[in-house]
Amino acid sequence: MMYPLVRELAADGIPVAVTCRVLKIARQPYYRWLARPVTDAEWLAAHRANALFDAHCDDPEFGYRFLLDEARDAGQPMAERTAWRICSDLGWWSAFGKKRGKNGKKPGPPVHDDLCAVVDRHGVTRHEFTADAPNELWLADITEHWTGEGKLYLCAIKDVYSNRIVGYSIDSRMKSRLAVAALNNAVSRRGDVAGCVLHTDRGSQFRSRKFVHALNRNAMVGSMGRVGAAGDNVAMESFFSLLQKNVLDRRPWASREELRTAIVRWIERTYHRRRRQAALGRLTPVEYEIIMAPPAVQAA
Repeated sequence: MMYPLVRELAADGIPVAVTCRVLKIARQPYYRWLARPVTDAEWLAAHRANALFDAHCDDPEFGYRFLLDEARDAGQPMAERTAWRICSDLGWWSAFGKKRGKNGKKPGPPVHDDLCAVVDRHGVTRHEFTADAPNELWLADITEHWTGEGKLYLCAIKDVYSNRIVGYSIDSRMKSRLAVAALNNAVSRRGDVAGCVLHTDRGSQFRSRKFVHALNRNAMVGSMGRVGAAGDNVAMESFFSLLQKNVLDRRPWASREELRTAIVRWIERTYHRRRRQAALGRLTPVEYEIIMAPPAVQAA
């Protein structure tokens, strides 16, 4: 758009007529623009695009239909076709969608360094998940399971010190708020967690601005492995494996609420208080914390 350039040159003393003649544009449209530089339609389009962009940054795996829902929640309703056009023009596609020319991108880069990786004497990188005290190292991951009403997602956070699930969140959609809710749940249970390292993979929920802000708000330190690499978070995968065998695959689940209740019951009643673990000296996670952890953590 040449009109801002015409205005800048006019401020430097160059006549508008001369500039318009050189740029081969008419003067009357320029004066109309000068009287009202931004139209109502342009203003509305900018706010719609901003709402879609914020949703895309928070959840890069969402397609334009999900971004449309988020924009509506943010107070910027629009037609589905309008959302598609804005996303198409600006290249805001789902990270897991099909490739579109040269814009077929790999999952995004990590927003944190990998603090759990070590290199052995043979030059092989592996991960060590050990902690000498509570709230020193946490692991987080997300799993999913089908019900008769559709998928149900679980984001769980484990304290490596006692293998206790210190926080979790269950939802019907795998959005950034799933991970944020799990983190908030863990912080509310454990109290002062400043300096605690939280290791995750590079899933978009853990790379979202909302999740990073939640970490910073609680003075925690993020750590991030590779995308979808179970070996980088094997301690968390072992918990999900137990959950799969003991709850998810035991029978078909007709509703999300039915499965949600079963997951919570198994975590709080069985995993925490009845299932003894060899790594904890044949104690349960709750027993281990009561015996080994300071009083402040026992209260959690």
